[in-house]
Amino acid sequence: MNRLHLEKSPYLLQHQHNPVDWYPWGKEAFAKAQLENKPIFLSIGYSTCYWCHVMEKDSFEHQDLAQVLNQNFISIKVDREERPDVDRIYMDAVSAMTGHGGWPMSVFLTPDQKPFYGGTFFWKATFIKLLEKVTELWTNDRASLVESAAKLCQYLQDISQEELQKVTPNDDAFRRAFRIFERSFDPDWGGFGKAPKFPAAQSIRLLLRIYQRGNSRRSLEIAEKTLESMARGGIYDQLGGGFHRYAVDEKWQVPHFEKMLYDNALLARAYTEAYLLTNKNAYKQISRQTLHYVQTKMTSPKGGFYSAEDAGDVGLEGQTYLWKWHELEANLSAEELKLAVEVFGASCEGNFEHNQNILLLPQGVLWEKSFSPEVSQLKEKLLTLRNKREQPHLDDKILTSWNGLMINALAYAGRIFNQQDFIDSASAAAKFAAEHLITASGLKRRFREGQVDFSATIDDYVYLIYGLLELFLATNHWPWLEVAEKLYQLQDENLWDVKNGGYFYEEHSENLVIRSKEYHDGAQPSANQIAIENSYRLFQITGKLAYLKRAEELIESISGLMVASPQAGASSLIAFDFLQCGGFYIKAPQATSAEIIADLNKALGLSGVVFKTNEATADFELCAKDSCLYKGQEIKELKQLVSLRNQYQAELI
Repeated sequence: MNRLHLEKSPYLLQHQHNPVDWYPWGKEAFAKAQLENKPIFLSIGYSTCYWCHVMEKDSFEHQDLAQVLNQNFISIKVDREERPDVDRIYMDAVSAMTGHGGWPMSVFLTPDQKPFYGGTFFWKATFIKLLEKVTELWTNDRASLVESAAKLCQYLQDISQEELQKVTPNDDAFRRAFRIFERSFDPDWGGFGKAPKFPAAQSIRLLLRIYQRGNSRRSLEIAEKTLESMARGGIYDQLGGGFHRYAVDEKWQVPHFEKMLYDNALLARAYTEAYLLTNKNAYKQISRQTLHYVQTKMTSPKGGFYSAEDAGDVGLEGQTYLWKWHELEANLSAEELKLAVEVFGASCEGNFEHNQNILLLPQGVLWEKSFSPEVSQLKEKLLTLRNKREQPHLDDKILTSWNGLMINALAYAGRIFNQQDFIDSASAAAKFAAEHLITASGLKRRFREGQVDFSATIDDYVYLIYGLLELFLATNHWPWLEVAEKLYQLQDENLWDVKNGGYFYEEHSENLVIRSKEYHDGAQPSANQIAIENSYRLFQITGKLAYLKRAEELIESISGLMVASPQAGASSLIAFDFLQCGGFYIKAPQATSAEIIADLNKALGLSGVVFKTNEATADFELCAKDSCLYKGQEIKELKQLVSLRNQYQAELI
């Protein structure tokens, strides 16, 4: 075994028996490279990455390739999910050098960690030639490589510190966002652009808000077409619930079969909001099934949520989820088989390679039929059969950031659907985070097998606060607010850029050649954008002016992106809409007009409540006018408003 056998990362442990003399990222590897004056080969991936497994079997398991690496390089293996701070730097470098990035990522560094060449996946024969060429250049033209690495790092540092254009966002930003989404929308199959198609949860949520603002009914049609097409396709697990990572085709039919916690958190939130806006049961069912999948398959006994399930073994991708016709014939009655054909499109020819079937809802099948009792019974039978197969590898590490997103989705759905078990799951995960991830030395990123490690990134702070605030709204349990405020203070102390504004992605470290910021939404929303909503929520709940000021500073920093690129700035536009229009809509059953609490977000809510400045603290306090009564009770404190609000169905969008 190599040094990776001492690590906790499932990805690193997958490589512990390779003949490659792997090091984990750290001082030992860097000191070795400096001492021997060798370049570093950095390989970055994650445990559920299918092509990472392929490269391992094709390259890293072979002695001849390992010999070249061991003789001429110091080889470092990094789990990108444990160390997104490392991954971000070298992904930016590879993208700058080649025009694209991905995993597995293969990067060559100087002994002081500066990149001079990189790429993604290489087949063994090509990879050996590349290693030989890099060795030749390092031996004969090292100065040029070192110079190129220094210039690339300077370029990456400059663009990471480049300030975005600052504009004043207004309603035009939402109209422009709609036009851009409409241009890239696929009217036949939903989604945006061509294959491969990724589920753009934040874009869908923004489209729902654009519709609610009264700007365009078409925005709702685009959002609904996309939500329905995804839920009907193979990207959605029709039997077990939950979404796969992306679809390789434009019809959402053939998924890349891995499942990620963060995707399912973001999509569950989007489907819940769609239900809230349209009252369509199908959206509610998809959200509930997705969250039930997380409760069933992705929840640890301690309450935290696991990270991901992979796509399957090399050469057998998706085998857990695929069906041969003879399997269906052998296990289903004639009526059940007929139903499988009618509802899921099963056939002898199949719809995937080797005559296999991906279960999905073909065009023409009524979506609601998939939730009928007879189809639900068929699903249960097929799922029972499927569970007897070998199951996908589960990455059981618990990541702070992704847990925050799932806490948010569960607490929100629990509140909207009045489903206590969702709120209980969110509470258990929050309790786990408070007990294990928030330590005396600060917030940590990863927990596995009793060990917590790695300093938190801005994603960890912001997403966990995002979850805790939603949980507070669902439970009215004030300690969750107190934990959120404590984390917010640490976030500001460790990551706020006092000179230029915005949050750095990571704490300063001597082992990182660049300290960067991230403002763009990607597969996960930008933490700087979600921080706007967190800040305003905290201001709304506590009345502290500092939170409102921070929200406004962040909006100013991101405003150019909000206007110019709504796909990359969707989360900030959602937050800006929240600031402008509010989010709480209270329904008091059988209430008279005098008893209705309307739109708490406007002037902090209740009619008759006004601001009063406390000169000693410069914070906002609340004071009540004579008319501020509720059922004879005088309202003087915000806690009373929150308590009253939570007596009713609080609807947030």
